[in-house]
Amino acid sequence: MAEVPPADALRTMVRDHVRPGQTLFLGGFGHAVPFALGQEIVRQGIGGLTLCRSGADILFDQMIAAGVVRRVIFGYVGNPGVGLGHAFRRAVAAGTLELEEWTNFAMILRLHAGRLGVPFLPARILGIGDQTPATAAAARIACPYTGTELTAIPALVPDVALIHAQQADDEGNVQLWGVDGDTVEGALASERILVTVERIVPAATLRAAPERTRLPAHRVTAVAEVPWGAHPSWVDGAYGRDDAHYRDYDAVSRDPATLDRWLDDWVRSGGGARCTDLLTDDDLAALRTALGGAS
Repeated sequence: MAEVPPADALRTMVRDHVRPGQTLFLGGFGHAVPFALGQEIVRQGIGGLTLCRSGADILFDQMIAAGVVRRVIFGYVGNPGVGLGHAFRRAVAAGTLELEEWTNFAMILRLHAGRLGVPFLPARILGIGDQTPATAAAARIACPYTGTELTAIPALVPDVALIHAQQADDEGNVQLWGVDGDTVEGALASERILVTVERIVPAATLRAAPERTRLPAHRVTAVAEVPWGAHPSWVDGAYGRDDAHYRDYDAVSRDPATLDRWLDDWVRSGGGARCTDLLTDDDLAALRTALGGAS
């Protein structure tokens, strides 16, 4: 396979497969969040999007601040380990963002139903307690065997999943290990799967550890090799979490004008694949040896 610069491969993948108004599942559960993919969507100005997942990272907040998101379907949105999603909160308060709020577990069941190709899954959840408009509207059904009342959790089938993983082969088989949350469920529930990886490796490397192959080639739409494609989140075996970046983001995102300038510096202006272009070699070396990094 001819070598393609990461920025070009990423730009082409997004241009060819992401359309305005689509529903996107964003993978990564604190670990391996697809920042390069999401930020490339911002650079290309693909708008009117619906974002979904159970527990969202600051990538949701950045895309909302950039004005490309119309609606979110979620269990949690915030800055994990730090605090709130300030752009998210402002958009909700201003009425510019539509919400469909579920519990984290209900979101996983919705994606699992989509993966299975069934219209809903029965569950005991969402029967009592405080309810959002979405969960309160969930249908109640009787078990045909016992008569027990259950909630019918509707399937969720995103148009495109954005995923980051450690490695893939030339055919598009993707290996992901470490914390994955609902990443695999969301990917396999989606119509298309776009993947960035730290490295493209020979097929023999994947065959040596077949249990790590989580997304088979016949389900993967496109793969691009984009090292550091999950920064500032961490990737098991590659680099640690950039905690300073998350703390800095909390500070800058409190003010809309400051956040817009930050997006210009870190996302829009470079036209490249990674905001790591602004980090020093020492910064990157420290992240490689941080908790969760190379061993």
